[in-house]
Amino acid sequence: MDRALATEHPTAAVIRPPAPLRPRARTRAAAWAGGLLLVVPAVVAGCKALGTDGVTPVPQLLSFLPWLTVPAGLGFLLAAVARRRGLAFLAVLVLLGTAWTSLPPMLVVSYGTPLARIRVIAANVEFGQATGSLVDLARRERPQLLYVSECDPGCGRALAAALSKQLPHRVSVDAEGSSGSVVLSAYPLRDRSVVPAAMGMPGATAEIAGRSVRLQLAHPLPPLPGQVARWRTELARLREAVAARPAGEPLILAGDFNASQDHAAYRSFLTTLALLDAARVTGASRTPTWPAEGPLPPYVQIDHVLTSSVLTPVATRFLPIPGSDHRAVLADLDLHDGR
Repeated sequence: MDRALATEHPTAAVIRPPAPLRPRARTRAAAWAGGLLLVVPAVVAGCKALGTDGVTPVPQLLSFLPWLTVPAGLGFLLAAVARRRGLAFLAVLVLLGTAWTSLPPMLVVSYGTPLARIRVIAANVEFGQATGSLVDLARRERPQLLYVSECDPGCGRALAAALSKQLPHRVSVDAEGSSGSVVLSAYPLRDRSVVPAAMGMPGATAEIAGRSVRLQLAHPLPPLPGQVARWRTELARLREAVAARPAGEPLILAGDFNASQDHAAYRSFLTTLALLDAARVTGASRTPTWPAEGPLPPYVQIDHVLTSSVLTPVATRFLPIPGSDHRAVLADLDLHDGR
């Protein structure tokens, strides 16, 4: 019968299933896939090790640095499957380098006789949407200092009215949307100032336990593609502003830095100004604060409380503020005599 059909249709082709990939082709594909998976971790970890934020997309990818151990590990597994020893060795180096650059450096913390315990909360209320939640949080946690980013004039008025007895003093940038910011204080304020930036970064000096303490809110632009240079510029202006305070004056610099500990522009505050990150000192340097809403879980800490050496962080917590895409940072600090 088959012979008859072939005779009747001499041009008919016999359809056969495609041949399976040969073992050599499969290992070659695995090796290529493994090599490609190593590219991003290698470049990002290399920039971190060299102390540079590079160019787009490196500044954005640095926020994912600890998570890049996952593609690096997959790259090693694929290299092992492909039996490529050289690639497997390279994958091990990339994996170890990514993990190593994700580790925070050692810290040296000084202690002395405590003069006062100060509770600080830094919160981004996302265009004022989480103002009510922040009022509830402040009433519950009783901070002496409250740093609020993305606080428009309506947010500022609501906070001032609700917390007038608890935090009667304030310095602010009264602007709409993300440009508004305010610092509320239980201590009288003087020497009010503003760091020039697209979003408000007010500062002032408070008198605490007989010492002048400089307060400065941080909120530079995020390092989005096309504005990385402005992000660097605003962080540099902020660094210069706090560096210009009187020698030895204690400092509490807090807010939404739009930068993680893996960004060189952020680490320059810790190294060149000898500041302490409260989360790092208290063992919480990888606790994420953003994004606190949306399809992705929080994966990066961009909200920080930084202090000079005579202010020792003793506890740090990260608290939800419904209505905002950020978690608030609460830090308890001991102001000591520095001896």
